[in-house]
Amino acid sequence: MFVKLKTKKRLKQILILEVISIVFCISILAKQGTSNNNGYIANMELNYQETELSKSMKRGEEIYIDFCIQCHLGDGKGTPKVFPPLAGSDWLVNKRKESIHSIKYGLNGPIKVNGVTYNSAMTPLGLENEEVAHVMNYIMNSWGNKQEKIVTLEEVTSVKK
Repeated sequence: MFVKLKTKKRLKQILILEVISIVFCISILAKQGTSNNNGYIANMELNYQETELSKSMKRGEEIYIDFCIQCHLGDGKGTPKVFPPLAGSDWLVNKRKESIHSIKYGLNGPIKVNGVTYNSAMTPLGLENEEVAHVMNYIMNSWGNKQEKIVTLEEVTSVKK
């Protein structure tokens, strides 16, 4: 009888341990599932943004070739002391609103880019707001430039003369 009781007690302990193990495993799997789902959603959002950015950059490259390449050149380095560089441009990165403004409405007067003063005129290009957004996304993400935030149509539309 003592052996039977001891065996029953032992089986009960094993059963309790198994239940605890199962609950523990389920909780770990549930946490991993939540984490993976959040990561998956974040990746979907990132991929969506990258897709939208890459589409905008492709359109912006065509606009750049048609309107900007003559002065800022194919490598974005500009013409020394005449037309400022876009590649590695501190003015482009630090003065986002002014950059949008200069593409929409042109630019007159001196600006300082990477410590060098430029005083050439940039005539208004006659681009639509959507085209300005696309070319901004292209130049702000080319030649080593990298921006986290995509330039939107709403952002460009909000820049007034």
